[in-house]
Amino acid sequence: MPRRNYIAVEGVIGVGKTTLATLLAEKWDAHLKVEVVEENPFLPQFYADMRAYAFQTQLFFLLSRHKQQVDLKQYDLFMERVVSDYMFAKDRIFANITLDDNELALYKRLAELLERDVPKPDIVVYLQASVDVLMERIRRRGRKFERDMSRDYIQSLSEAYNYFFFHYQDTPLIVVNTNDIDFVANSADFEELAREIEEHDKGTAYYATIATRT
Repeated sequence: MPRRNYIAVEGVIGVGKTTLATLLAEKWDAHLKVEVVEENPFLPQFYADMRAYAFQTQLFFLLSRHKQQVDLKQYDLFMERVVSDYMFAKDRIFANITLDDNELALYKRLAELLERDVPKPDIVVYLQASVDVLMERIRRRGRKFERDMSRDYIQSLSEAYNYFFFHYQDTPLIVVNTNDIDFVANSADFEELAREIEEHDKGTAYYATIATRT
């Protein structure tokens, strides 16, 4: 069974990607690649007026995500382990929601050029949660620029993510519903998921907590 050396954790805003990616990196003594979010200078304006600032916000994320992913080439992904709290392909999910037709056409031309340089994960872990849970987690973490984020926007993102990963076939995939999971508080569930990441080798698997299997 091949070793999973590049693991990407994905999911909607607030679902717990960075928390899980950090735990996995610590467990495996792996390099942690965390997405640049708060450094995007357009983000506060975007959440205040999405239509006016969508294109600038999306281009900043596209270019910063591309740079981070290209930087992975400094690692030997055959020998060293990397855990990322996002995958480059996620950028298109946001672009399809926020950009108008002309902006999206230009964005796609640029994205197609950039993604040629980006390494593909060995496996992706997709974290899901209900919109109510996502909104509560966003509220609890208290980022100033997320304070006025609308429920409708999170709902549309959640639907777009589910559609994307329902059709996803590029790598092995593990889908995890996190509504009732706290990987920080429940080490047994975390260890079980880490084992499944090591062992899952093709197609899509749906992770079930230990409690739901007893």
